[in-house]
Amino acid sequence: MAAENKPGASVDDGRGRIFPCEGCGADLEFHIGQQELKCPFCGFTKALEIAADKAVEEQDFEGMLEKLKHWHENGHPHQEVGQSEIKCSACAGTVVFQGTLTSSECPYCGCPIQRDKVHDAEHRIPVDGVLPFLVEKKKAQSKLGEWVKSRWFAPNEFLERGAEGKFNGVYLPFWTFDSFTFNQYIGERGEHYWVEVGEGEQKRKERRTQWWPASGSFQRFFDDVVILASRGLPAWLIDALEPWPMDKVVPFTQEALAGFFARTYEKELEPGFREARDKMDAAIQAEVRQRIGGDEQRVHDINSNFSAITYKHLLLPVWLLAYRYHDKTYQVVVNAATGEVQGERPYSAWKIFFAVAIAAAIVGGIALMQK
Repeated sequence: MAAENKPGASVDDGRGRIFPCEGCGADLEFHIGQQELKCPFCGFTKALEIAADKAVEEQDFEGMLEKLKHWHENGHPHQEVGQSEIKCSACAGTVVFQGTLTSSECPYCGCPIQRDKVHDAEHRIPVDGVLPFLVEKKKAQSKLGEWVKSRWFAPNEFLERGAEGKFNGVYLPFWTFDSFTFNQYIGERGEHYWVEVGEGEQKRKERRTQWWPASGSFQRFFDDVVILASRGLPAWLIDALEPWPMDKVVPFTQEALAGFFARTYEKELEPGFREARDKMDAAIQAEVRQRIGGDEQRVHDINSNFSAITYKHLLLPVWLLAYRYHDKTYQVVVNAATGEVQGERPYSAWKIFFAVAIAAAIVGGIALMQK
């Protein structure tokens, strides 16, 4: 019986974890509004257990790469997360965990259940922190409705019907990276000027550009460059949910996952940093152009040195929704800490056509007035 299990007990040979209510024995779930574990039946609440001396800390990137290499060389390859079966403590049904899924609910009775010993497995990179759900499902649904109504170029039918489907709360795995950079650049600054050419009625002004050499160096520190460590969703969709309130991240506890789906990482640490470096390189190039100044810039070379690289492995919360419209599936995601909504949606070809036609007519009218 569930009532016989101790809080935070592991079940089924240590491969599953539940958090039984101390009042009635039902499984506790994380309550977003109260930010505590709560029993959905008797109302018993329990604060998340986070040690006072525990903190979310930056981890040494190069040191972890060395550790991963050592594991591999000593016959302990990086553990893959495969399939496991866990028995539900409430109804004795068997829950199958496939791939990187680590927290789910029993399909027979709906009780939350977690895969144990995954987020802190011996030869996997442990989770440093978790950002608890802060936006409740009703609020996410309200935000979704606002998002649908603001899609001006969507078909009218979609605007009236909305995105219909079931929201699922999911903790997705992320890497965050910090790095100090020293950057040197060589380029040219272009400044525009106008000259008169032609004679008589053919006289007109033409724009020319004077180019000047430009070079320099600068330092820049990058803090918490966020990289999705799961391959199940388009990265651009998740990137659009930023920024995340990192100040609300707490040291990892499996209790925060109770009642929600959760996944562990598929994208390894080193490939994750390569993606982060691409983001940093883009930001550095934008700053180089800003430093060169002028009306135009030519960037011939940028030499960047990355040092003091650190990382964190975090679980961040999202509400996921997949809906169908005219036999096509679209995905919507809601940042469950801020309420930011991003997603795919259908477009109305007629609305786009008329918008382009009106814009062309306005531009044509302005051109006629200037003659």
